[in-house]
Amino acid sequence: QLQLVESGGGLVQPGGSLRLSCAASGSIFRINVMGWYRQAPGKQRELVAAITSGGSTDYADSVKGRFTISRDNAKNTVTLQMNSLKPEDTAVYYCNAEQSLIGTMRRDYWGQGTQVTVSS
Repeated sequence: QLQLVESGGGLVQPGGSLRLSCAASGSIFRINVMGWYRQAPGKQRELVAAITSGGSTDYADSVKGRFTISRDNAKNTVTLQMNSLKPEDTAVYYCNAEQSLIGTMRRDYWGQGTQVTVSS
């Protein structure tokens, strides 16, 4: 089984920065995609950023130009550098990893979630 260990998150003022990190451990073979989702109260969980093992990235329109996702395949870690934070970025952020199993089977793993609060 794959385990995800998150770090980062906290309280920051508008315009500030935070860095989220997530490390995968356990059965670490064939981790195709790692990324970050977020969910605000009363809102649907949404993809913030994702990165493939080959380095391709995808960002939500709301964070493009402000957030940067990166991945270290050797260390099985993914980071999210969040700059120019806005109050609307406030949410619980979840690390996600997709692992390929036998055949075409895939399985998603989730971190425990970390609170990001952007407020004065």
